[in-house]
Amino acid sequence: MTSINLPAAIIGEPEVVEDGRIATAEEVATHPAWLALKAAALELRPHQIKDGSIPDAAAHGAAREHVATVSRTLRELAPLLPHDAAYLEAAAVDFERWAAEGFGVPDFHDALVAFRPELTRADGLAHVVVFPMYTQNGSPDRLVEAVLVEVIWPEFVAQLEASDYSNALFVPIRFVDFTPGYDTNSAVLFPETVPVREIPPFTWGAIFADREAARFRRVVKAAAEITHLELPEDAQRMLDDQRLAEETFVMWDLIHDRTHMRGDLPFDPFMIKQRMPFFLYSLEELRCDLTAFRESVSIERRLRAQELLTDEERTLLERAKLVQYAVIFDRIFRFAITGSRVRNYDGLGGQLLFAWLHQHHVLHWTDTKLAIDWDEVPDVVNALGREIEDLYWRSIDRPKTAHWLAAYELVSGTLTPHPASKWAKRELPLDGPPKGLTDLVMDDEFPLSMFYEALIKKMSDVIASTAGITGRSEL
Repeated sequence: MTSINLPAAIIGEPEVVEDGRIATAEEVATHPAWLALKAAALELRPHQIKDGSIPDAAAHGAAREHVATVSRTLRELAPLLPHDAAYLEAAAVDFERWAAEGFGVPDFHDALVAFRPELTRADGLAHVVVFPMYTQNGSPDRLVEAVLVEVIWPEFVAQLEASDYSNALFVPIRFVDFTPGYDTNSAVLFPETVPVREIPPFTWGAIFADREAARFRRVVKAAAEITHLELPEDAQRMLDDQRLAEETFVMWDLIHDRTHMRGDLPFDPFMIKQRMPFFLYSLEELRCDLTAFRESVSIERRLRAQELLTDEERTLLERAKLVQYAVIFDRIFRFAITGSRVRNYDGLGGQLLFAWLHQHHVLHWTDTKLAIDWDEVPDVVNALGREIEDLYWRSIDRPKTAHWLAAYELVSGTLTPHPASKWAKRELPLDGPPKGLTDLVMDDEFPLSMFYEALIKKMSDVIASTAGITGRSEL
């Protein structure tokens, strides 16, 4: 990674920062301050309990020493990363307050408010992120995590975001180093995972595109080999090139993320915390993915119709096609068979997409070989997206129970429910509160098909091997 130069004036120690140059993530990774910080975080973690506190008074002496190291090294790193100087100081103060107040439930409100990675999205820009936090699909406990990352922000993405796909909160990143909470399946860095005294407005959300790309490449390579699927040349090139796959996922995530709050949404969108049947979450996540697919098709068709393309437009044209492969392959090969069968809404979305493609005769499983009619795929996939969008549009005029029933009909019109399902038999207490309906959804309301039952037996070890994977390990 080359040095990062930003327009703002940089003031720091000459031996660390010269001529406005900011340290790269690789430089930070070997810096004594980072190494000491990470070591101190590792020493703190065993003393913490689920809520992040350290109730054992006998451990407080050692914990204070480790906190002192964390605070000192955060301040030492500030000259290397002047764009994060305010955050690093606020984090140091929050750690010191936590120790001074006896290691109760930590409060990192001030540091969280000071951390603003969305304000300076530059390709390769490094961030040191240290908070007590839980990690989604990783550690459920709010332990101290120290993560060294770099931003992935290629020029074509910057232009895309500045035009029709604005998403000011979106920050795609790459792992450089991390503590054990991220040596897991977690691929997101979200502010809501940090303990705070009051919830501030959330101004950013970061996604580890390198992890998404790396596990995608490993899983799809294996699945294509097992199913004897002949891959298109450009799809194969993405599987062979980690950086190309990363940029593809950044484009996908950019459009997916902004879709959650756009469109004809039900009154209770996915973002509002509520308890409802898991297949509704499945449709929302699939809607966002299919929006990314549809927009990529639109971009590809528009650019192919142009006679002259700039270099950035040629890059965008290539990535737009790759997003389409990524959405389909990740959904049908990885999502569908990853995780438990207990209310697995991402898995259900993958099953639904596979069955839709098969039942519309563009995906074929014949003579134990998988084949896909790629020329016909875009319109068929977009048709599924329109079905979900129509469900949402109609839901604005429907009561909640009616919306839930309509969503179930959409899914069960393609996927076969469990034979014991009360939803499928309509043995439902429709005169009671919606909670009763949610309780009657089976943990595995739509079991895996025979195809997937066979595939998962051959793919389970490959999927398990992707825990903790990073882009750097796959280069």
